[in-house]
Amino acid sequence: MQNYAEFIDQSVDFPQDGFRVKEDELYFHDISMMELVETYGTPLRFTYLPAISEQIQKAKRLFREAMRKHNFQGSYTYCYCTKSSHFSYVLKEALKNDIHLETSSAFDIPLIEALEKKGWVKKDVLIICNGFKTTQYKQNVVDLIHDGFTNVIPVLDNKEEFYFYDDELDDPQKIGIRVAVEEQPDYHLYTSRLGIRGDDIISFYTDKIANYPNFKVTLLHFFTQSGIRDTPYFWSELEKVVNLYCRFRKVNPDLDTLDIGGGLPYRNSLFFEYDYQYMIDEIIGRIKAICDEYEVPHPNIITEFGSYTVAESQGVLFRVIGRKQQNDREKWLMLNGSLMTNLPDIWALGQKYVLLPVNNWDAGYERVVLGGITCDSQDYYSDDAHINMVFLPKTRKVQYIGFFHTGAYQESLSGFGGIHHCLIPTPRHVLIHRNEEGQLEYDIFNEEQTSKQVLKILGYT
Repeated sequence: MQNYAEFIDQSVDFPQDGFRVKEDELYFHDISMMELVETYGTPLRFTYLPAISEQIQKAKRLFREAMRKHNFQGSYTYCYCTKSSHFSYVLKEALKNDIHLETSSAFDIPLIEALEKKGWVKKDVLIICNGFKTTQYKQNVVDLIHDGFTNVIPVLDNKEEFYFYDDELDDPQKIGIRVAVEEQPDYHLYTSRLGIRGDDIISFYTDKIANYPNFKVTLLHFFTQSGIRDTPYFWSELEKVVNLYCRFRKVNPDLDTLDIGGGLPYRNSLFFEYDYQYMIDEIIGRIKAICDEYEVPHPNIITEFGSYTVAESQGVLFRVIGRKQQNDREKWLMLNGSLMTNLPDIWALGQKYVLLPVNNWDAGYERVVLGGITCDSQDYYSDDAHINMVFLPKTRKVQYIGFFHTGAYQESLSGFGGIHHCLIPTPRHVLIHRNEEGQLEYDIFNEEQTSKQVLKILGYT
């Protein structure tokens, strides 16, 4: 019978970027996963910080090359969408790469102020303020501008939002407008709840905003829930918005920026295939062609990449603590942690991740179901993204497994340091970076949550 290593080699193209096997053990970005679990235990969350910078630099390089190829006259700006992960270690690493930021809620604004106090950003950093804005969110945006941040662009989600800024801001101010795009054909709603109808935007500008000379609409934004993918839906929405941009530019010479929302995908499977170079090249080419047809200047391009920025930097490691044969077809491997609480996207959205064994690659393999230790029937993982089932080494030895590319949204969805299902504690989290000599260094971001901390939250101490 084949061993697990041979099975993977025949099933997918392996080793892959970031993953290799050495002496029967898995390495992630040349980090020994066995050494990690032997040093810090399991369950364990870890973040390899250099992967964040690698993703940013790849996107910036591809946009730069596409613009040069097409003789595109606009500039490119990479914004990080903070909602994907607000943690300071993520922002600190991302901001090393000359990027800017996009906010989504009122509580993002104090975060921006904290970054400036730490010296990680300056007050001329570009801040794109997106989303439907509560009164507090709008007030926080205004306060940020009054505090001396000179490059804040509130993006209008509705017409009423504009009048709040008119009441609060006296100095010249740039603003943007979000276009309400059509949803995907298989979605149960027709139009996004966010943004202003495309048919209303130009008339809203000419009838209202143009009469307020201290406001300049410089940015048009759209967002596709599906992300940037090679589908008729994405290309249709892109071309509709670019056509709108060109018509809008004819009546509003201040308009100079197109904000492409909806992120680049990240690798969530060993079968993941996505031609980043083709997609970015095609986006720039289509925008240029439409603008040239209308004889309007090429826009500056902004993207807001969140999951793409952080997802591939993180992993979660577990130990198999039990094996159960429940019927003729279902063999369970019980893990020493909860999938629902540590990786809530699995439970809530059916999200798939790169799943690999940490050790025992020379053993045979078998089909299994992974079970978490909560009492909930949904705390399991039974199918990988590419083959709709899970195969892992068949062994009685100590077995560790890892879910990889899990860095977006997990802590935000499950909560950090709070109360979780069945009182499963927040796991230990290790940050991994490289020093100036390229050597790996490890820092514990937080220890595993203790029973005393849980009881205090519950009001018992």
